[in-house]
Amino acid sequence: MTRYVLSDETRARLSKVSTASVATALFKRGLRNQFIQGVAPVSRKPFNMVGQAFTLRYIPAREDRNPLTVFRDADHPQRVAIETCPPGQVLVMDARKDTRAATAGSILITRLALRGAAGVVSDGGFRDVAGIGALDMPAYCARASAPTNLTLHEALDIDVPIACGDVAVFPGDVLVGDGDGVMVIPAHLADEIAVECTEMETFEDFVLEEVCAGAVVIGLYPPTLEENQRKFAEWRAKAGR
Repeated sequence: MTRYVLSDETRARLSKVSTASVATALFKRGLRNQFIQGVAPVSRKPFNMVGQAFTLRYIPAREDRNPLTVFRDADHPQRVAIETCPPGQVLVMDARKDTRAATAGSILITRLALRGAAGVVSDGGFRDVAGIGALDMPAYCARASAPTNLTLHEALDIDVPIACGDVAVFPGDVLVGDGDGVMVIPAHLADEIAVECTEMETFEDFVLEEVCAGAVVIGLYPPTLEENQRKFAEWRAKAGR
């Protein structure tokens, strides 16, 4: 089966819409649980994170399998994930929402950024968050956590379906992150969601202008009054949107 490839056009559209708009558009399609719970940006960026999911699954660490020496293994899944996440994609980590240990630190995340990843999301912790926050690449986690992942997590599977913050994430799904958090868009819906959200936010820009000018919300949002529909059409023509 051919995997969906995010187009430049859809990426550009999603880079300008909010996670709130994405959530509403997905809700209209019956998808209620696509917002990754419990994660926040390490530092807010002036642009959205947009990219397809490349996944890493952690399981609980077992002491006989996870001494510090495992990092000497060239095939260690955490290191391999950092070195194989395709440029333009988002590394998504399933830590079972366990924040008592880090899933990565600033050295690995810096390497990921320099390789051209679009971002990183973990429902566990990150260590060295000051360094991660200084990167241009968006990063999201549940909280800062100093202990190494080996104390609690074993990196096991790469590019498989995972859970992240109570959301099912499949390889190739499209992630959109802003200051509020991260939404997961099923790949087959990404193009239409991007178009719909662009239209939605055009209308909401008009609504906000009207509200700031003293308009009442009833009949405006949604535009059940014909007068407001006419005003929007005129506003759109004038704004060229």
